[in-house]
Amino acid sequence: MSEYAVDLPYPNINHLDRNNKYGEMILSDIGGLHSKMNLISLYFYNSIIFKDNHELSQIMEGILKIKLIHLKILSQMTFLLGVDPRLWNIQNDTFEYWSPGYNIYPKHIHSAIENIILQEENNISILYHQINIIKEPIISNMLKRMILDDQLHVEILQNYLSHMYKTE
Repeated sequence: MSEYAVDLPYPNINHLDRNNKYGEMILSDIGGLHSKMNLISLYFYNSIIFKDNHELSQIMEGILKIKLIHLKILSQMTFLLGVDPRLWNIQNDTFEYWSPGYNIYPKHIHSAIENIILQEENNISILYHQINIIKEPIISNMLKRMILDDQLHVEILQNYLSHMYKTE
C-alpha cells in the first residue's frame, strides 16, 4: 500500500450488525478529543508549515493519507453499526462536534513531532481500551490493524527525531 502502512489488508467490515453502543464508542475515534480527525488536522497543518523541509513534509503527507483511510473506515463502521458518523463524539449523552481547538499546534519541529507522537500514543491507548471492551471480532480486528499503522507512524517519527538529534 505505502511505506506509511503495514503490509496487511484491513479486515472486511461489511458484515457488521447494528450495535449503537459500539457505534457511539467508535465516534470518539472519529471526532473525539484523541481522534483520527485530530491527527489528520495535525499532519495536514505540519505538512504545510514545514513545507521547506521536504523530507518532513513528505512524511507528514504520507501518514496523513493513511489517517484519512482510517477515518473513512471508522466512519463506515459507525454507519454500519447504526450511528451517524459525523465529526462528533458523545459526552454525557450529548453530541459534541469535533473542534480544531482540541489540538495544540507547535511551530518548532521538535515540539511538533513530539506532540504528534503523544497524540498517536493517546490514540493507540484508546484503541486498546476499546478492544478490551468491544466483543465484536470484526471491530476488534480492525482496531488492532489500525494500531499497527499507528505504531509504525510513531516509529517513523521517532526515527526522524533521532536522526535530527544526531545531525545537530
